[in-house]
This record gives sequence, C-alpha cells and structure tokens, in this order.
Amino acid sequence: MKPSRDIADLIAIMARLRTPEIGCPWDLAQDFASIAPYTIEEAYEVADAIERGDLLDLRDELGDLLLQVVFHARMAQERGLFGFEDVVEAITSKLIRRHPHVFVQARELAPVDVARLWSAIKQEEKAERLAARQAAGAPPEPPAGVLAGVPHALPALTRAVKLQEKAGKVGFDWNDARLVLAKLREECDEFERELDARDDAAAAAELGDMLFAMANLARHVKTDPEAALRGCNAKFERRFAFIEQALRARGRSPQDASLEEMDALWDAAKAEERKAPSA
Repeated sequence: MKPSRDIADLIAIMARLRTPEIGCPWDLAQDFASIAPYTIEEAYEVADAIERGDLLDLRDELGDLLLQVVFHARMAQERGLFGFEDVVEAITSKLIRRHPHVFVQARELAPVDVARLWSAIKQEEKAERLAARQAAGAPPEPPAGVLAGVPHALPALTRAVKLQEKAGKVGFDWNDARLVLAKLREECDEFERELDARDDAAAAAELGDMLFAMANLARHVKTDPEAALRGCNAKFERRFAFIEQALRARGRSPQDASLEEMDALWDAAKAEERKAPSA
C-alpha cells in the first residue's frame, strides 16, 4: 500500500494490521484497555504541538490521534459492535442536533446562549438514552448525581476543575478568589502539622487537599491549571538548561556543583529572563 489522503485507505491499513496470521503481532495483541493510555498520550501530544506553535508537528500528531480512533473502531467492528462509519455518523448527528441555530433555523446567538442551548440539548439526549434503555429492557441506571459524567481518566487537576464547576452550578462554590486562597492557606497549615507529626499518610492526604484547592484557585482566576503547570515545567527546563550551560562553560557539570552554586545560577537565569523583551 502507498500513502494516501483517503480515510478509507487508513481504515483498510488498520484492518490489515488486525487480520490474524498476516497482520502485526503487536496490533493483534491489543484491546480497548491496552490502547486507551496511548489515546490519552496522543491527545496530550496534540496539545503540546499547539502550545509550542509547531503546526507542522501538529499535522503529524493529529494523524496519530486519528489512528487511535480508527484503532478503537476496528476493534469494536471485530466484536460486531460498531465501525468507523458509525463513529462518524454519531458525531455528525450530535453536531447537527446540538447546533439547531446553525443547521435548523439560522439565528444569531451570543456565546453564552449557545452554551445554555448546548446544555439543554445534552439533557434531552440523556432523557432519550434513558427511554431507549427502558424500551430495550436494560436495567435502569442509578440516578445521576450532580457530579456525574466527569471521566475518571482525565488528568487529576483537570478532573478537579470539572468537578468544581459542576458543584458550582448548584451554588456550592466561593464567589471570590481570595476566599479560595484563604482555604489554600488553611490546607497548607494542616499539611505542615502532619509534617511535624511525621505522619506521611496524613501528609499525603493533606497534599491532595492542597492540590484540589490550587485547581479551584486556578478556576477562579480563569486559568487552566494543567496549562499553568506545563508553563512552569517549561520554565524549569529552560532555567536548568541555563545552569547546565553556565557550568559547562566553566568545565563543570551539575554533578560537580554545589547546591549554592546552582542556586546562584538559577537566580542569574531568572535575571536574564527579566531582561528579555518577552518576559
């Protein structure tokens, strides 16, 4: 086979890879659970390419993510559940249904009105799914709570924000970021007490409370905590690279340097960043 722009060829390649005896042993050994971590990883690599502004890399990463969809759809087809075409039909149906202001009766809506309409349509879809389950004789699902529907596979910080947003919709929320900051200070004090008590398990629990409060604080200042942490990671890498370069110029390495020496170079890296126009 040759490289192609036709999605049908990608589906055919995956079918070949999953065909017993002539396919790829690794691909044949996979199932939904084993592939799921790769699906999540590819989504992060898409986000990373966007954040780096590397649009050429974005093309490749989107291809990798599309492969994950095709892979899952192929495994589902092998079980007689659904195929790639059903996935396409499901999402096109959903997009048309959730945008009646575009596809049914064109009218101008403000973004807040679109979000409100989207939420109302999702509630209608849930009711339809419940009715379909009842008609099929499927066991009834337990009543969904306010926090239902937040995927467990999400990164913990992102999931914390989504849980907080859902709770906030029913009034369980602070209306001032300073109140969240006060809560964070309270959690820090509790963490310090557990450190003093040398109770590692309790300290770990309090650390979780601190991270949850940090996610809430990020939400109140309209910041994605995952993006904020990625930015901090990049800053740490950049400054540590400065330390390594400076030590290398002196014929040294981090292994040879003292903490005090590296700390001084860290401060020098910060000073250089402040001089930069983009700082």
